[in-house]
Amino acid sequence: MRLYAAVAAGGFRRHATYRIATASGVFTNTVFGFILTYTYVALWDERPQLGGYDMPQALSYVWLGQALLMTCCMMGGGFEEELIERIRTGDVVVDLYRPADLQFWWLAGDLGRAAFHLLGRGIVPMLVGSFAFELALPSSGWTWLAFLGSVALGVVVSFAIRYLVALSAFWLLDGAGVAQFAWLFGLFFSGMLLPLTLFPGLLGDVARLLPWSSMLQVPADVFLGKYPGWELARAYAFQAAWAVALLLVGRMVQSAATRRVVIQGG
Repeated sequence: MRLYAAVAAGGFRRHATYRIATASGVFTNTVFGFILTYTYVALWDERPQLGGYDMPQALSYVWLGQALLMTCCMMGGGFEEELIERIRTGDVVVDLYRPADLQFWWLAGDLGRAAFHLLGRGIVPMLVGSFAFELALPSSGWTWLAFLGSVALGVVVSFAIRYLVALSAFWLLDGAGVAQFAWLFGLFFSGMLLPLTLFPGLLGDVARLLPWSSMLQVPADVFLGKYPGWELARAYAFQAAWAVALLLVGRMVQSAATRRVVIQGG
């Protein structure tokens, strides 16, 4: 565990060195937060209580989306690009010979990355949004802790999906197409564009059951107090079930890839 803790700390420090990129990301998230906020204001003026949210809750959802966009990598851009490249070049063989589990190694590094982005790119846009608009902020410290727990589970689910995307390169060599496909799914089914509670009928039911909802919809609803009492345990169980299931699938795909696939003739 000390090894993986060190890898996570290294992931945090690694991303902390890109200060200009972080500042640019904060600016971009803030600008898009304002654009989406005014879109939501127009929509909720016409349809109050749309999706079960009042205006402050809807605006909070917007800024939570901006805070978690890079934390949960809803548009990609995490470790998977590096891992795809290492598989393509064959450098992944070096990773497999390390005295560490390949999946846990990348998971630890991604948790460090997510922690940095939550602090470095999440807090400032949320503060700006709270100063500029009336947001529904939790009054209880317990709700904040519950929210952070849900975010952590969402990050693990996000990692598990992106790990599977990266492993596709064992067969395809170039995983860019799969990554783009996963990016589109993540953007749409996480609730980044609109809350999944606005999706109609069967589409909404299916969208809320897919793993991508763990990245934004579930953490946002925890933040907004939509899971009171034991309902919070149900939300955690949903996220944890997807995390475990996807990690196990990733483990099986990894095992198949390392046993049967020839990497660049080696």
